[in-house]
Amino acid sequence: MATPRATIPLKYQPQRYYCTDTVNSDCQKGFISATGLNHHYNAVHKHHTTRPSHPQQHSWQPTGQHDGSGDDNVEPQGAYYVKHPVLDGTPVDLNGDDLPEGASPPKPNTPSKRAWHPFESRAHFELADFIFHQNEMPGAQIDELMHIWASMPGQAGTPPYANHEHLYSTIDAISEGDAPWTSFSMESVEAGGSGGPSWKHSVFGEKGQCVWSDLMTGNWAWNQCNELSKDPDNHGAMFVPIILGSDKTTVSVATGNNEYYPLYISAGNVHNGMRCAHGEAVSLLGFLSIPKTDKEFEADPEFHTFQRHLFHTSLEAIFHAMHPAMTKPQSVKCADGHYCRAIYGLGPYIADYPEQALLACIVQGWCPKCTAHQTHLDHDPNAILCNHEYTQLLMDSFASYVLWQKYGIVDDILPFIASFPHANIHELIAPDILHQIIKGTFKDHLVSWVETYLKKHYKNDFAAVLADIDRHGFKQWTGNDSKALMKVYLPAIAGYVPNEMLQALSAFMDFCYIVCQSSLGEADLEALDKALQHFETHHSIFEAEGIHSDGISISQIHALQHYHEAIELFGAPNGLSTPIVESKHIHAEMAQVLLVNQWQDKLAQFQAECLAEGLLDKPLIPQDNVHEDTSFQDDPYLQEAEDDDSERVDAVVQLAHKPSPRKLRTLAEMGQDIGHPELPDLVSIFLFQQRNPGVDVPDISKCPKAIDPGYSFSSAVATFYAPSDFSGANGMHCQCIHASPSWRNGAPCYDCVFVEKDPTLPGFQGLYVAQVLLFFSFHYQNVHYPCALVQWFTPVGNELCINTGMWKVGHEYDEYGDHLVSVIHLDSILQPAHLIGIYGDEYIPPDLHYSDSLAAFGSFYVNKYSDHHAFGLAF
Repeated sequence: MATPRATIPLKYQPQRYYCTDTVNSDCQKGFISATGLNHHYNAVHKHHTTRPSHPQQHSWQPTGQHDGSGDDNVEPQGAYYVKHPVLDGTPVDLNGDDLPEGASPPKPNTPSKRAWHPFESRAHFELADFIFHQNEMPGAQIDELMHIWASMPGQAGTPPYANHEHLYSTIDAISEGDAPWTSFSMESVEAGGSGGPSWKHSVFGEKGQCVWSDLMTGNWAWNQCNELSKDPDNHGAMFVPIILGSDKTTVSVATGNNEYYPLYISAGNVHNGMRCAHGEAVSLLGFLSIPKTDKEFEADPEFHTFQRHLFHTSLEAIFHAMHPAMTKPQSVKCADGHYCRAIYGLGPYIADYPEQALLACIVQGWCPKCTAHQTHLDHDPNAILCNHEYTQLLMDSFASYVLWQKYGIVDDILPFIASFPHANIHELIAPDILHQIIKGTFKDHLVSWVETYLKKHYKNDFAAVLADIDRHGFKQWTGNDSKALMKVYLPAIAGYVPNEMLQALSAFMDFCYIVCQSSLGEADLEALDKALQHFETHHSIFEAEGIHSDGISISQIHALQHYHEAIELFGAPNGLSTPIVESKHIHAEMAQVLLVNQWQDKLAQFQAECLAEGLLDKPLIPQDNVHEDTSFQDDPYLQEAEDDDSERVDAVVQLAHKPSPRKLRTLAEMGQDIGHPELPDLVSIFLFQQRNPGVDVPDISKCPKAIDPGYSFSSAVATFYAPSDFSGANGMHCQCIHASPSWRNGAPCYDCVFVEKDPTLPGFQGLYVAQVLLFFSFHYQNVHYPCALVQWFTPVGNELCINTGMWKVGHEYDEYGDHLVSVIHLDSILQPAHLIGIYGDEYIPPDLHYSDSLAAFGSFYVNKYSDHHAFGLAF
């Protein structure tokens, strides 16, 4: 008979610990325990201003040509910013006059109103924000929630909101952030008559190297400030770049497939991390018109001309009202409550290649940034960067057919951006990592070319080869998850394709992973150029093998040549990528979308105003009203990442919240369960090493013995800084490390990890690789030890594989021929590691289960492409 579980009293615990992050002061998230707050901070708000613990992958040697400080006699220490000397965003008063340094923000001359108007109280606002913004609860569920709320004892049948319409009307009554939607109509100037077609109705890093990250660290923003500073009226103003993005999309709703053409906007002085976090940093600005016509006119050149003119004229009309603010500053209220004189400018435009061609008014297949000829994009010695003046000169000199065929220019139209000051669309087209690199180059071309090679060389065995490659690590040979495919592609095809083809792919992968970093220094750009050079050298194998015998002149691949310049101009490309705008795509009818977006903006602005006025500085429930519950205990199973006064680190590994099983056990019992009865002796050796670092381990009988029982855990969580991967607004990324005989009632799962070896050595030379067999914790002499029992791997050779660019490892054995195992402290683990078997010449057995892969192979690739943090570690 099962032992009944102890009755746990369910009692409300107030939130006693609140987030007070100084950088993200608008968080204010509350927790009932200190460990919950600490875990939240590590996962969401961890900031990294300290030097990395390991040498960087791309080292920089200063040339002495610049130091960025402006003082040749002073050696800068660490990383630092340089502020523009003229456009420095000086705070002003309500009349636009400069405020003294350190002055408080001025109060607006507006009639006073109740603090939380139009909400009855702060609690009403917090509830509205939670239901509508954070949870996005449907109207019917809001009605049901209010009905249940009204029936609660003591509510007297009065919920906070009568129904969802009451909630919506309250949000709509917010005056802050109100930007009503408007529309305008356009028609062809030839619309009269009958019988016509229907469509006519700067930052610096270590050693003084330049570092590019956010848009405002790029040379373009600095150059814009230099240009604007020529006007004395702009001195002391704040430059605000306008980032734009558009992406035509088809949305499936109950009425069928509807096409939409959303236009998005973002302020350029928002950090990339906030924009990539898919929050409120990107807003829906409007919808562009999609002209329709009968099928007989779809290929009509005149219809295509109308489409182009409609597109550019619409964008010009949308931004016409902002034109004055692009030459003369206007006072605006900032998030900190201060007013600044802001001057705006059209900045990078995020779009995929077909839309880039439409924006640049060029013929498909040509480069939107330079004059390289379509037939030899990568090898045109006469190519120069495009600008509007050059285009206009060609239009004045040549006929339309010459412009189209010889120069790739569409006649009789200039890009809309030519009507605005200091803007060149050919310069402002943002790099597109997704469509140019991941899909455009890798999936659509390199993967396709490899498949063509396999068909050509394996002929009758082609199906068997593909099936074997599938078993190597992926099945989505033509799937949509191209990023996942990239992580395992090289080892999967190794042995089936020539080494030079592997080297071309390895160089391309290095280029991709360097580009995706959240910040890039001069050393990174040198490595980027080197990777691109190697890729262009080795991809000639596809020409030699007859796969692309006519030469490689493809716009997506040619675009790689412009990334170096784009990074210097606009900072890290991952802050200007198309997934940022694609994540905002609509999923409902347009009318509903317009209202929802407007209300979301109102709530966000209302919250910002409350933060600036200090209304959200205190907890929702005042501390004076919180009665301490002496029976409450903090979660003992979630280990603190650090002490309150210790320095925060770049990575932390924490045991799971609760042990498995949930009872104390002796070390001997844990060892017997996993087939390692020697665990108590291994713990003794571990304790001796912890208490006597650097001393040789004596006879086991002289090592300390851990007698107290402990807990075992089926997993741990590694939290580390990886802003280039899916992460929070501050770049923190979490991964689970498993050590379980049956994960979620399925197959065994024992993950591999990187373990700290020597932080002074570069890359993989300073790391170990191990497989975790058990997570556990115990106490010895009042000291808590979170640990892992691991099985070691050892490097194969002294350098990485020249073909794949990865290190190789194999199982490490002791003097008896058994796998070498030992106990390590949890703090020595950096993050999960991904090993891929080196498959050899034989097919993988069809019945081999993935959970047996670490036992089935003798050697493995250490996959540095598993995530961007691993790419910076395992080089």
